[in-house]
Amino acid sequence: MSEIASDVKRTFNSLRDDFRSSALGATFKKESAEIRDFYLTQEQRESMKSMHAFHKAFHFSYWMLKALFFRLTPVRRLLFVAGMLFLLGMHITETGITINTNGMFGGVLLVLVILLELKDKLLAHDELHEGRHIQELLMPSQVQRFEGWSIYLYTRSANEVCGDLVDFLCLEKPHAAVAIADVAGKGLHAALLTAKLQATMRALAFDNLSVSSLVGRINTIFHRDSPSRLFASLIYAMISENDGTVRFVNAGHLPPVLVHEGA
Repeated sequence: MSEIASDVKRTFNSLRDDFRSSALGATFKKESAEIRDFYLTQEQRESMKSMHAFHKAFHFSYWMLKALFFRLTPVRRLLFVAGMLFLLGMHITETGITINTNGMFGGVLLVLVILLELKDKLLAHDELHEGRHIQELLMPSQVQRFEGWSIYLYTRSANEVCGDLVDFLCLEKPHAAVAIADVAGKGLHAALLTAKLQATMRALAFDNLSVSSLVGRINTIFHRDSPSRLFASLIYAMISENDGTVRFVNAGHLPPVLVHEGA
């Protein structure tokens, strides 16, 4: 009970502080503008400028509901409609259909909250989608022909962006390098650190260092500039044209698998 009482008191204090906030009006105005700019088309925004207040409110509400409705997934659309019907308290009598007007006002407020939350989610999704596109561009789209070797690289992200890396670098003749890395965690932070790891590796790969020295310098830089709770594993392998010798360093990654012909 003490925990419940504490939560109730915390909730009450939060609501009290919200009502007393001097930025309440400015925040509401800002978020209303964000809803309008995100959900309405440029043509709709322009047409509203010449409308009277009633028509503007009607068209604004209609366009908002339409935009919200069609951006939801099928299951969420059904749940949204069912929830609104229960909230409005619609029922049929002998004299017609009656609607709970208080419930209607409450429904409008809840729709506004949903619109804001959906806007934030869709914006984040779009940003992650763009991040995935950039991450794909950083990966080699195709491996250049390398004499004596057949090389194929592939990776697939479990989420929009990930901490996985495969890379192929054409070094000074006759050498090339294949790198496989995995940054701990998922999501945006792992993707950013993966990009940093790849940039560091590519910047140092042409310094004519031995494989062990190169990976050692990459480790020093990555450890220095990364949060202490995060880490990355890496396999960096150097190969040569028409030469079956592979020189590599395994820095905490799963062991590579060597498959012989006929095995």
